[in-house]
Amino acid sequence: MSVVFSLGLKNFIRPASGRDSSIKSEFSLKGNNGCTVILIHGLTGTPNEMKFLAGFLNRKGYSVICPRLANHGEPISVLKNTKWQDFYESVRDVLIKGDAANSSGPIFAAGLSMGALLALLLADEFKDRVSGVSCLAPTLFYDGWNTPHSKYLLPLGYNTPLRHFFYFKEEPPYGIKSEAIRQRVHRYYSNARLNDITNVAQYGYPYFPVSLLHQLQLLVKYLSIKLPSIEFPVKSEMKEMILLYDSYHVITADHERDIVADRMESFFNRIRVNAGSKTVP
Repeated sequence: MSVVFSLGLKNFIRPASGRDSSIKSEFSLKGNNGCTVILIHGLTGTPNEMKFLAGFLNRKGYSVICPRLANHGEPISVLKNTKWQDFYESVRDVLIKGDAANSSGPIFAAGLSMGALLALLLADEFKDRVSGVSCLAPTLFYDGWNTPHSKYLLPLGYNTPLRHFFYFKEEPPYGIKSEAIRQRVHRYYSNARLNDITNVAQYGYPYFPVSLLHQLQLLVKYLSIKLPSIEFPVKSEMKEMILLYDSYHVITADHERDIVADRMESFFNRIRVNAGSKTVP
C-alpha cells in the first residue's frame, strides 16, 4: 500500500547514447490557468518519473516545472558526495530565481519519496508563496524491503567512513508493481555497471550509495524535529490522505498514476478556486 498526502496552505524518455546529458535539464510546461506546480523527483531518480503527472496537470491548465536535483545526471562518484542541503537548494532556486519566481498566481509543490520532504521544506520556508503541497509516497524511514541485508549494514555505513564506499544495487521490484514497466527497468538494471550512466535519464541510478541514504536519514531527522513548528501545510485545515492498493513506491508511474494525478489536480483546484483564480478554460 502506498500513500499520498495532500495539504493546503493558508492563502519515461529515450536517452542518447554515451554520456547522458538529457537528465541535466529541468523541463517546464506553460499553462493557462495562472497556477504553477513544482514537481520534485526522488533521490537517485530523474525528472522523467514526474512526466505523467506533468502532462496531466498541464492539460488542466497548470504551468509545470520539474527541476533536476543537484548532481543528478553526473557520475555516481560525484552524486554520492552531495548533501541534502544541495538537493533542497535545487528546489529553492526554482522558486526564488527560476521560472516560478515570476508567477503571479498560486504555486503548488509536489514531490515523490525524498522529493516530498523537500516540498514540505519549501512550503515551510515560503509560507506566503506556496499554496499547497502533495507528498507522494514520502520517505520517512528506509525499510530495506528490496535489500533485506541493508538493515544490518546501514548502521555500520552511517557511522563510519565506509558509507563513502558502500553501494546497494537496486533489485526487483524496483518500487514498481507494473510488470511492463518493471521489465523495462530490469533489462537495464540487471546489466548496468556502477559508473555507467547511459540510461540514467530514463530509469534513474541502478546503484544507491550508502552515503546518500545517510543524507536522507539526516534530512528525515531534520524534518522530524521541525515538523511540530510547521504551521503550513502540516496544521492546515484543508488536507486529505489517499491510500493506494495497487502500486508500490513509484506511484507517479505505477498502476494508479491516473488516480494520483486526478486527486492531486482536484485538490489543487479547490485551493485555486478558493483563492479566486480564474477558471480553467
